[in-house]
Order: sequence, then C-alpha cells, then structure tokens
Amino acid sequence: MSDRAAFPSAHRPSPAMSVLLKGSPVLAVILALLLGALIIAAVGVSPLAAYQSMVKGAFGSPRALTQAGLRAVPLLLISLGLTLAFRSRIWNIGAEGQLYMGAWVATLFALSFPNLPPALMLPGLLLAGFAGGALWGLVPALLRAYLGANEIVTSLLLNYVAIFWVSYQVRLPMKDPTSFLPQSAVLPAPASLPVLPGTRLHIGVILALLLVPLIAFILWKTPLGYRLRVVGSNPDAARFAGIDVPRHIIIVMVISGGLAGAAGMIEVAGVHHRLIQDISPGYGFTAIVVALLGQLNPFGALLASYFFASLVIGADSMQRVVGLPVALTEVIQALVVLFVLASEAFRRHRSRVVG
Repeated sequence: MSDRAAFPSAHRPSPAMSVLLKGSPVLAVILALLLGALIIAAVGVSPLAAYQSMVKGAFGSPRALTQAGLRAVPLLLISLGLTLAFRSRIWNIGAEGQLYMGAWVATLFALSFPNLPPALMLPGLLLAGFAGGALWGLVPALLRAYLGANEIVTSLLLNYVAIFWVSYQVRLPMKDPTSFLPQSAVLPAPASLPVLPGTRLHIGVILALLLVPLIAFILWKTPLGYRLRVVGSNPDAARFAGIDVPRHIIIVMVISGGLAGAAGMIEVAGVHHRLIQDISPGYGFTAIVVALLGQLNPFGALLASYFFASLVIGADSMQRVVGLPVALTEVIQALVVLFVLASEAFRRHRSRVVG
C-alpha cells in the first residue's frame, strides 16, 4: 500500500516525512544533517565550512581515527546485545546501568586480586564485567518473564540505581585515598588491556570485531537464534510451537546485559584504568540508536557504531575550528538520534498499516 493510500489526504505526510516513512536510517541521517546545516547557517556560520571541519576532525588524522575507534568499541558491544534483544522484541533500555555494573564488578575483581598474572587477570576481568551486566539484565528479565512487568520501565529505572550505586562506591568504599576526585584506586598493572603495537588501540577492539560475525552466526545460523526471532515475531505462535518464551526472554536479556557489562569492563581496563563516577557518556542510550541505524544487523551495527563515534569526534572538532557553541554541536547530534528514531517509528507504523 502506498503512503497516499495509507493516510487520509488531510493527514498525508510531508515530503520529508515520506522519506522517513521509507524506513531508511541513512536517509534519516542525511535529513538530520541538512536540518543541522540550516541551524548552523542561522547563527552566521558556513554549513559547508562546519561540516568540512567535522569530516576532517573525524577522519583527517590517525589520532582522530584512533579516538573514534576507542569510542566505537563500547557502542558496538552494547548494540550487538541490543540487536539480539530487539530482534526478540525484548526492549532492553537498561544497557547504561548494565555497563556501570559491569565496570564496578570488574574493578572489584581487579582490586581484590591484584597479584593475578595477566593470563588469569584478563579473562577474569572479562567474566566479571559480563557477569555484572548480565545479573543487572536478569532482574527486568525475570520481572517480564514471570510477572509480566514492562521491561522498558524496569530496565530504564535500574539505570539510575546502577549509576547512583557506582557514584556511592567511588565516593566512599572504593574511593582512592590519595585523590580528591570520586574515583577508585588505579587498577593493578596486569588488569590493563594490552595495546595493539604502534597504536593507542587496546585489544578490546579485536574482541568487539570478533563478536560481530559470532552474533550474526548465532542470530541467523543457530536454533537459538531462530527461536529468538520466532519469539520476537509472534510470541503466541512460539508458545504453540513449544518454545519456552520466558526462558528465551531471560537468555536474551542476560546476553544483552552481559555485553553491556563487558563494555564497562573495557572502559575501565582499557581507557580509564580505574573506576570513575561518569564512566560512560551515555553509551548505553546511544547504542539503542546505533542498533536501529544498523537495521538490527550485527554488521550494520559495526558501521553505525563507528559512524556515531566519528560524529562525536567530528562535532568536537567543528566546535573548535569554526567556533560553534557546544550546545549547537550537541543539537546536531541529537537531531541525528531523533531522525533515526523517527525513521524506525514510521517504518513500524507503515508496516502495521500496510499489513
């Protein structure tokens, strides 16, 4: 059914909305940047110069590429977990809190066993981070699976519990006594992720890249992935086919939360080398848009995560070079997020109307 048939004439979407209705996140990003150009021009700055500085800042030097790569790692890890969850129609909005809990548990492990050799410390850190995030994802999963509680609400609220818990930890029990800042002591040397030769990139980059084909294989080539997709497409049919829906809700939330927790561990062990109060600049929320921009495809998430990381790096450069206010660069980033979300919402609405 066409847009003309799907909408009465009085409520027919504008041309811009028609583009969004096609459900293309790439077109949504282009529209967001075009609207951003109008806003930039309105404050007396050349949009062409602004976007040139953004592209140069994001891709114009090895340092910029490295910074984008480091920022893309947590986005990719979290968005891979969210891809599994969203494919199953499990709306995990708690990845931010799961990241914080993974970072906290990993830090606790490292500080509790400072003399472990790297061969034991690094796998232990990964398991600790995964377990912290997985357990935090298990809570809304159990509430959804057995009590019917809305996982959007429960997982969202648990974000703030985790963030405030970590804030308490780095201000009192785990606070570094030699520092005035809310942060833990520096992790022991064996707990630092090795750096790739000749770069500032840590091995967390390799882990994230290896997980892309693994998650794709699980999703499309395994019985588990098939059952998860069936649960997402029609839970009633899944139950009729003998699939244990509550069990699969728990599985997907544990995996999704665990990957977010692993991202928290990587931020601690590979970037900050200690637990800090604001360990995440909102990776858990941005990863939702990354997963949608990637069309809930692991390889799409790989491209989208690097795009969003580059967008942040480029926006910082745009602010420095052409003198745009910080708030305006954040507005442009927010426009991309809103347009991608709007594209996905209209796509789902259109599919229901057509169906």
